Amino acid sequence: MATATLARQIGRAITKATNSTGSGNGWFSPHMAAASRAIAERIPLVDLVLEVRDARIPLSSAYDQLRNYTSSSKRIIVMNKMDLANHSQLKDWMKYFEQKNCISYGVNAHNKESIQQLLNFLQARVRELKKVDHSSHTTTILLVGIPNVGKSALANSLHRIGRISAAEKGKLKHATVSPQPGETKNITGLKIASHPSIYVLDTPGVLPPHILDDEVCTKLALTGTIQDCFAGEKELAQCFLSILNRSDEYKKWAKLSNSENERSFANRNIECSTSSEMGMKRKRQYPTDHTQDFVVHDVRRTLFEVISSFDGNVEDERLIEEEFKAMHAAFQVPLESEHYAQNKITAKLLNLFRTGRLGHYILDSIPRKL
Repeated sequence: MATATLARQIGRAITKATNSTGSGNGWFSPHMAAASRAIAERIPLVDLVLEVRDARIPLSSAYDQLRNYTSSSKRIIVMNKMDLANHSQLKDWMKYFEQKNCISYGVNAHNKESIQQLLNFLQARVRELKKVDHSSHTTTILLVGIPNVGKSALANSLHRIGRISAAEKGKLKHATVSPQPGETKNITGLKIASHPSIYVLDTPGVLPPHILDDEVCTKLALTGTIQDCFAGEKELAQCFLSILNRSDEYKKWAKLSNSENERSFANRNIECSTSSEMGMKRKRQYPTDHTQDFVVHDVRRTLFEVISSFDGNVEDERLIEEEFKAMHAAFQVPLESEHYAQNKITAKLLNLFRTGRLGHYILDSIPRKL
């Protein structure tokens, strides 16, 4: 089944699920509506606006409230989670934004060096602005974006690195961070620099009340912005596999196949047989943890072998069926219940995709020039 067809099906499923919640929309809660109004009131009052996007979906993760925001000098598009995105494609996106007269910056909120570079960039930007208006007041930077793009993680990291750089003492403040979208409830101010004095305001993630584009809905669900319950985990896992099958990512795993894989299994068996009883217990727990390196190794190898040996079009839905069957052994999921096994496999696949263990992707295409 073509990826576009799967995306449309998932998009329609999301629309149907949200409309059946009784409130008219499953994600645009009264809390989100209130946050949207509060953010709109603050945008004209701050010195800079950092629009945080997911680097894997540079367009689909755009913040709708900034659609008509015209001050390009005050707005910076920060593409977070760059460690999960295809690096060469991300460079192309940076060039695209530059051509659109938009300031953009790629960052990994969990990497100290990346945060330090962003902080240096922001401080330089603030100094440039102060040369223009000659003001000495504290600079405020508003972090805005849709849910689950990493605004709070970014705010916390800037706060922590900024305080270390300024050698400040005292208790660190923390914005709430969660893998689940919608955890930030209030606007929180955190100091990130002293010379000049800079504060960031972390805000709740806000989605528009309605998303009409089915493919955008699907991309938001794949990256975890829209909760899985609206789209269906199995359908999302199928969509990811369809994307993988058409990409070159799986070809990077060719070296994991055949003789090298057999040697690794032999080495692991030797290690298990010579370890202590406590060590053996710990080893026996590993296969159930899909984040262990050797499990990820087996998943990559299995996917490479299934895709490479498939005699047909990679868009054929039979390939996805074969991949799901092969995942039983790769994830070592018991066959007690087919429904249970499917749920386990889909959850593990999505987690490995979302954490970058099964390749690096950018799901949006750069718009063509008209």
